[in-house]
Order: sequence, then C-alpha cells, then structure tokens
Amino acid sequence: MTSRLVSPSAASIAVPPPLAQPALSLVGSGEPRRVVIVDDEPRLRQVLVRLMTRDGFECVEVADGHAAVAAMTDQPAPLLLSDLRMPGMDGVELLRQVRERWPDTAVVMITAVADVEVAVGCLALGAMDYLTKPFHLEEVRARVRQALEKRQLVVENRTYQRQLEVRVAEQARRLETLFLASMQSLADALEVKDPYTRGHSVRVSRYAAAIGRTLGVDAPVLAQLELGGHLHDIGKIGVREQVLNKPGPLSDEEYAHIMTHPEIGWRLLSPLLAEAPMALNVVRSHHERFDGSGMPDGLVGDAIPLEARIAAVADSFDAMTSQRPYRSGLTMEAARAELQRCAGTQYDPLIVSAFDRAVQTGAIALA
Repeated sequence: MTSRLVSPSAASIAVPPPLAQPALSLVGSGEPRRVVIVDDEPRLRQVLVRLMTRDGFECVEVADGHAAVAAMTDQPAPLLLSDLRMPGMDGVELLRQVRERWPDTAVVMITAVADVEVAVGCLALGAMDYLTKPFHLEEVRARVRQALEKRQLVVENRTYQRQLEVRVAEQARRLETLFLASMQSLADALEVKDPYTRGHSVRVSRYAAAIGRTLGVDAPVLAQLELGGHLHDIGKIGVREQVLNKPGPLSDEEYAHIMTHPEIGWRLLSPLLAEAPMALNVVRSHHERFDGSGMPDGLVGDAIPLEARIAAVADSFDAMTSQRPYRSGLTMEAARAELQRCAGTQYDPLIVSAFDRAVQTGAIALA
C-alpha cells in the first residue's frame, strides 16, 4: 500500500525504502550531500528528514526562514525544501534570498492546495518545483529528483557557458595577436621603402608609451597608444616613393602630398580598428598642432585627442634624432630644447613636460 502523508500530524508514517536510483546521484561529486528542510511544523519536518536521510542526504531541519538562511550561510546546500507559509520570514522571501545568494541551490516549495497559485508564482521567482499537502512520499522523491535534474542542467549549462566564454576570449586574443602582427608587418614593409626611417614606428610606439605612463594613463589607453604608434605612418603607403625618399628638403607641393598620409592611414584602418578608436586618433591626428595650424583637421589645443598629442611629441622626437640623407640626427639635448621651444605652438606643453620627466627617469633614452 502506498504511503501518503495525510496531515502534518502523521508522524508515524512508515517511510518506504529508497528508489533504485536515488536523488542523491544528481548532486555533484564535489558538493555536500546536504538538504535544508524548512517548516514550522516539527512532525512534518521529521517525516521529510527520515525520507531524505534514507535516500543518502545529510539533513538540516529548521523552523523558519531566518534559521534557513543561517544554515545556508554556515554551509550551503544543493537542495532546500521549504514550506510556503511560516511565521517571520515566509517561503517566498526565503526563496528570494536563496536565489540571490545561492543561485545553484534547487528550491522545492511545499504548500497547501489553497496556495497552489502562489506556489506557481514561486516557479517564476526561481523555485525548481513545488509540492502540495497532503502528498505521497514517492511524490516527494520524484519532485526532488526532478528539481535536482533541472539544477544539474542549469549548473552544467553555466559551466559550459563559462568555458565557451574562455575559449572565445582565447580565440579573440589569438586573432588580435595575429592582426597586430599583420599590421606591424605592413608597417615594417612600409619602412623598407624608406631605409632612413627603419624602426621609426617601433620607437615612436615605445616613446609614446613612456610618456603615457609618466602621465598616468591607464592600461587600455596605453595599449591603444602603443598600437597607434606602431601604425601612425601606415598612410605613407599612398605616398609617391620619389617624394618619400627625396634626399633633401621637400617643395610645398611635395610637403602637401606627404602630409596626406594621416588621413589615408585613418581611412585604411578605420574598418579594421573600430574597437580601437584611440589608435585611430593617433593615426589621423599625430600631425595636428597645438596652435591649430596642423593637418588634416586644424584642431586646436585640447580638441586634439590626448593620445594624438602624445604621439606628436614622440614622433617629432624620433624624427629629430634620426639620421637623414640631408642632415644628421640631433642630440638628446638639442631635441629636448627644440621640443621646449615649440611647446605651446606645435606641441602641448603638458606633453612636453611629461616627455622631459620620462627622459629624466630614464624611461626615454636614445638607442
């Protein structure tokens, strides 16, 4: 004859033997085999404790929601069986707190037939299932197993999502590395056209990063500043080679032609660097001047992006200290003096000051 809990006072019910595949098997191997049973009626708790103990669970029985939260705080459990109506903290509030603090706990609500609508509402709040009084003990087992199966699926899905996110992040990092390597190869190939600027982009990137660190910019900005430094002259791929390699001063027409490279580079890279707008700013605006007489947009002062103002100083310093067929490179002292002379007109005085501090600390030095 099937055992049935007819009323909360039926404490003498014989608990049937465990099922061939108890609910215990659905608890992870690294988790406690534990259930918290919450009800303000001691005899009902005793019946559930006997049943769950026979099925291999360590049972903690408490009389109200506050005690349940304390028990979960002491040692979280993968399963919680809770009455709906209790003095103090009721089952609905307990469910809310458990879902917020222990989202992997499977909660099964226990309610009277009259409160079934409320119990169904608990499913929307995150309960895995509910039982109505009076109930068959076999039904308790079935609902517990069903709740733990749902929990297992949720936990496995979350684990899968986390692993997938890790794999996607790793793939994104690999793609970014390959992309940056490709861009650097393109920059290196460009410098082959002009042997006197070989290594220029790497040095500009290094100097710009040193200035940025001196200014205290954060890591994401530094990363884009370095990238922009590597690629700032990529637009020279569209400059005539005879102009690029001319062994002497440029004519006005030649100068205007070579100064199209910031916008050319920006147009080339915009589809590729949508996620790196600061790097694009370096490419487009590293020849803007603080007084507004620069190219291509004639920006003035702080309207020039900070990263571009930094790159402008780094770019000019490397250009001044590099050998050219028509002049020798300047010394460190002469280049610093020239930057100081042009602070406030060509360069942002704040950036020139940061450059000097980087030189004084040894962060910037001539190779």
